[in-house]
Amino acid sequence: MSVSTADKGKSPSGDKLASPILHQPILGSRRLSNYWWATVVTVGASGFLLAALSSYLKVNLLPFANPTELIFVPQGVAMGFYGVAGLLLAAYLWFVVALDVGGGYNEFNQQTGQVKIFRWGFLGKNRRIEINCKTQDVQAVRVDIKEGINPRRALYLRVKGRRDIPLTRVGQPLSLTQLENQAAELARFLGVQLEGL
Repeated sequence: MSVSTADKGKSPSGDKLASPILHQPILGSRRLSNYWWATVVTVGASGFLLAALSSYLKVNLLPFANPTELIFVPQGVAMGFYGVAGLLLAAYLWFVVALDVGGGYNEFNQQTGQVKIFRWGFLGKNRRIEINCKTQDVQAVRVDIKEGINPRRALYLRVKGRRDIPLTRVGQPLSLTQLENQAAELARFLGVQLEGL
């Protein structure tokens, strides 16, 4: 499927687009499922650690159980180990959520003729991940669909002289309808071919 350059800058109805800029926000690690798992791990690990401390101090620190009856070695030590390991995992999850790793945006600007792909990374020199290119160098929008146990549904931007640039979020794949609509809208906006459908 291809979109002619005559259709460039027009909406599906054929009217001029209200804006020559297409801005697509990308959801990073600040998604509901990450908040949920970080909270569950924090609560569970805290319970294990409090049970271990209760076993060691012989003072009940948990209102819903009596871990003072546990023998500290080996039961209390094992629970303490699980509690510390869980809290380290929870700290990592909260850290990733706080940094919004993977979040950012795709911006296609027909006024300036620029494409900007921006993502937040981890700390250091890779904190800001930014890819810039010219809209005239974009050759196609590629759809990659793989079904099965580990499905993959992603959009890529095929740019002259570069590897394909991923445009979709990492993690939970988009629905087929969302993916097709987003791919068609982008190909129409840029006036390039749509591959993979």
